[in-house]
Amino acid sequence: MPDLQELATLARATAAEAADLIQRMRSDAVDVAGTKSSATDVVTRADLASEALIRERLLGARPTDGFIGEEGDDLASSSGVTWVVDPIDGTVNYLYGIPYYAVSIAAQVEGRTVVGVVRAPALRQEFWAVEGGGSFEGQVALRAAESLDLPSALVATGFGYEAKVRDAQARAMAALLPDVRDIRRHGSCALDICGVAQGTADAYVESGPKLWDHAAASLIAEEAGAHFAVEPSATGGGRDLLLCAPRAGFAEFAELVRHCGF
Repeated sequence: MPDLQELATLARATAAEAADLIQRMRSDAVDVAGTKSSATDVVTRADLASEALIRERLLGARPTDGFIGEEGDDLASSSGVTWVVDPIDGTVNYLYGIPYYAVSIAAQVEGRTVVGVVRAPALRQEFWAVEGGGSFEGQVALRAAESLDLPSALVATGFGYEAKVRDAQARAMAALLPDVRDIRRHGSCALDICGVAQGTADAYVESGPKLWDHAAASLIAEEAGAHFAVEPSATGGGRDLLLCAPRAGFAEFAELVRHCGF
């Protein structure tokens, strides 16, 4: 097993540098470099620059590690450690100048996240966790709610980029709304999950995010005492369904979202 504190130090320093980079690039006109799943699923020049910087820093320090990034080619690991990176989670927010976006870096061993960092430069927030060592916002320990009361739950969610998928997600969310306090759609999977860890959301559900969207944040939530799960989604396309909520009440939340058609 690698030294997790050393991995965390490297991940935090790299995330801080990438966050500074995208903020500097945000002060200029934001260039859309291309699209992915649909015309609204954009990639900016800052996404590409951020991922290139992160890859250079991580593999420069640990050249035998693997790398999985949203924007580039995957690299197999010979060390046992693989980095999973989202250079900007919440790119559409970034494009529009909405401050809810973040750099996300996770270190995984045998598919299990052991270090996670989510850094939101415009919000001046850094969330991070080490397996078995708790999770933090900066130096302040995070603790998720002890239990979930569905009628008073504020639920974070997100929607995909494809029209048919969005239609199915909207129908499921409409079915969920009468049974919870309200929903929030902020536009960053990683920050929504961290919200459960810090108590700014009571629960989170979304179908469609990829591994790089949630790899770091899931550890942060788990180390704060919440439960995170990936299950098959009913909203089409073989997508994953992500669920996060306090451990006490998680089963009831999962049952409700399945009943609603997620």
